[in-house]
Amino acid sequence: MSMALKQVFNKDRTFRPKRKFEPGTQRFELHKKAQASLNAGLDLKQAVQLPHGEDLNDWVAVHVVDFFNRINLIYGTISDSCTDQTCPVMSGGPKYEYRWQDEQKYKKPTALPAPKYMSLLMDWIEVQINNEQIFPTNVGKD
Repeated sequence: MSMALKQVFNKDRTFRPKRKFEPGTQRFELHKKAQASLNAGLDLKQAVQLPHGEDLNDWVAVHVVDFFNRINLIYGTISDSCTDQTCPVMSGGPKYEYRWQDEQKYKKPTALPAPKYMSLLMDWIEVQINNEQIFPTNVGKD
């Protein structure tokens, strides 16, 4: 594996392994349907429609996790170019600056370098996705 790829897929950096759905679960089946519809070249409006007979919350959860996994991959490819020195502010262009706030370390909105902000954000999202109260994994099982 090339040194560049090793850096992109270094677990200690911002890349995180994909969250997988347990085979045999309803979410796994929904994920397969979502992948099949996206890979079939259908128009996006049809691809994201709730399949007949499926639970809306499960369908949304599958897409949230898939979106998170894709964002991880995309960010992993650019993370080496964005350091605390080259990206000292997390911004959305010249008009918008994003500040981090949580209830633990950052009690007030705090300006952070983009890599630190993204690391905190991705960690926070991962905690939400892994929270059984928000995204139960045993949905549909009796």
